[in-house]
Amino acid sequence: MTVDEKLIAFANRLADASGAVIRPYFRQRIEVAHKPGKGAFDPVTEADKGGERAIRAIIERERPEDGILGEEYGEKPGTSALRWVLDPVDGTRAFITGRHEWGSLIALEENEVPVLGMLDQPVLGERFLGVNGRSVLIEGDKRTPLHVRECDEMGKAILCATDPSAYFSESQQAAFQRVKSAVRMTRYCGDCYLFAALALGFVDLVIEANFKRWDVAALIPFVEGAGGIITAWDGGDCRDGKTILACGDKRIHQQAIKLLAG
Repeated sequence: MTVDEKLIAFANRLADASGAVIRPYFRQRIEVAHKPGKGAFDPVTEADKGGERAIRAIIERERPEDGILGEEYGEKPGTSALRWVLDPVDGTRAFITGRHEWGSLIALEENEVPVLGMLDQPVLGERFLGVNGRSVLIEGDKRTPLHVRECDEMGKAILCATDPSAYFSESQQAAFQRVKSAVRMTRYCGDCYLFAALALGFVDLVIEANFKRWDVAALIPFVEGAGGIITAWDGGDCRDGKTILACGDKRIHQQAIKLLAG
């Protein structure tokens, strides 16, 4: 599917609306709740909820035939082949600790295939957009094409992950350690913003696990549009979010798959 300019403008409006809701809550002493039914601490704030409500209201009013899937309010089936997949704010732990390593994720899927992906960081004024095979960083009126960097071997690579000790199983942690032992440097924390760093060409690998669809759908178009590759740990489809391996260079990707497999 080629996404037309009208739909791209609509996605930008959604990001504008959620950003306007979320921005005033950042670095304020707001209430932080724990989502019921979760084992580990899983924070949610009015910024998360209000941002998603703002987006949903626009979609339901102007494109009622489209489906919606969001982290906070679940799924609303549509009658078209299109579905919006939402996660404002991705990186709530960073948000509530006053750090900038978070973003609002907005994806458009056609028949469950992501065709547009956006990461909006409304405090920094950065918007990463992947659509129609290209990715761009939008900063006000400035447009910067995104390109991953070349890296031909693990010993030169920078690896990032949010928190393997919290989100990975024991066997996944062992697999991650094999990759970590091979790279030049590893940095932790960052959530969705790690994938922005990859698309900007500052990071070579991002390894994650136990994502949900709303965590990954938006990442796929802008990582691929920047020339990167994003798959499951075995090289297959990662839309289910169970494992995520994103790389800037296909050579590193193949090496990482072998290390993860043991």
